[in-house]
Amino acid sequence: MIKVGIFGGTGYQGGEALRVLLEHPQVEVAWATSRSGGDVAFYHPNLYGMQVNLVHPDKATPCDVIFLALPTAESIEVADNFLQKGCKVIDLGAAFRLKDREIWEAVYDQEHPRWSLVEETVYGITELHLEEIKNTRLVANPGCFTSAAVLGLAPLVKEKLIDTNRIVVDGLSGTTGVGAELSRPAHHPEIGNNLVPYNVVNHRQTFEMEQELSLLAEKPVTIHFTPVYVPIVRGILDICHTHHQEPVNREELLAIYRDFYRDEPFVRVYDLPKEEAVSWQYRPYPWVSSVAGTNYCFIGLEIDQVRRRIVVFSVLDSIGKGGAQSGIENMNVMFDLGRETGLSRRGLHPS
Repeated sequence: MIKVGIFGGTGYQGGEALRVLLEHPQVEVAWATSRSGGDVAFYHPNLYGMQVNLVHPDKATPCDVIFLALPTAESIEVADNFLQKGCKVIDLGAAFRLKDREIWEAVYDQEHPRWSLVEETVYGITELHLEEIKNTRLVANPGCFTSAAVLGLAPLVKEKLIDTNRIVVDGLSGTTGVGAELSRPAHHPEIGNNLVPYNVVNHRQTFEMEQELSLLAEKPVTIHFTPVYVPIVRGILDICHTHHQEPVNREELLAIYRDFYRDEPFVRVYDLPKEEAVSWQYRPYPWVSSVAGTNYCFIGLEIDQVRRRIVVFSVLDSIGKGGAQSGIENMNVMFDLGRETGLSRRGLHPS
């Protein structure tokens, strides 16, 4: 059994990690931290009756692997502490994601006190970095918008099918992205019947997208990204607009995607048949609700032959494949388990 600790067990990411790990057949959850104590159900009512050992952060003991669901500066110090004690660490936050120190310190407006850790960190998209994840002790889990965008765009970038200076990503996010602390944009009277754009240029995850897609392209890639909160709870829809270089049709594109992801258990190329003789089409494109509560990413696409535009729709759960569950997938890889262990659940319908 893998002994697991969750540092930051009261927020949404920590709660999702607990929910899934408590059912994982190869895991023993040793503890989760809470500064204010109390029953775990105070923070996560869905875990009522579960035996979870909530401890003060000062009482957290070494485990085989530690999940961090913490503010950025705190994550750095806690990761360093547990790595020195021989633990593996999976950071669900942003402390180790960007490999360019100048960019990281500008984006997060702070100095990074343990940059040597960043240099050994592996970025936790298993579909791109599987072998490196197997051999690391420190994983930086991707941002939710980034996971959806990178998975949605990777085949086009890898095959050099699009103009990599003109990629536009519109990111629609459920309110779990705001976090568990009270915030006006996520307050029901504000977000209900509303859409809330925020950080519309230079959003932090823009730099993650550019970093990972530039590695695939073997040259700099420019992403024009704008996020919007929408009145749902869990989920991300990234709408990626690209312009193709050479003539290509939709069936050729779908074949490229299926081949790219043929061995990937958590990415599904979505393509229900179009309905004949209807004035509006929706069936061929994935819905956010399809992946709610899961570690799956569903990808659909369409092509505008007149304007030479490819539109990619990438959906995932912001604390599932876009968060804690992808962290558990990374844990499975780090401990030589099957990637799907404890993660095979499908989405709820209706959700």
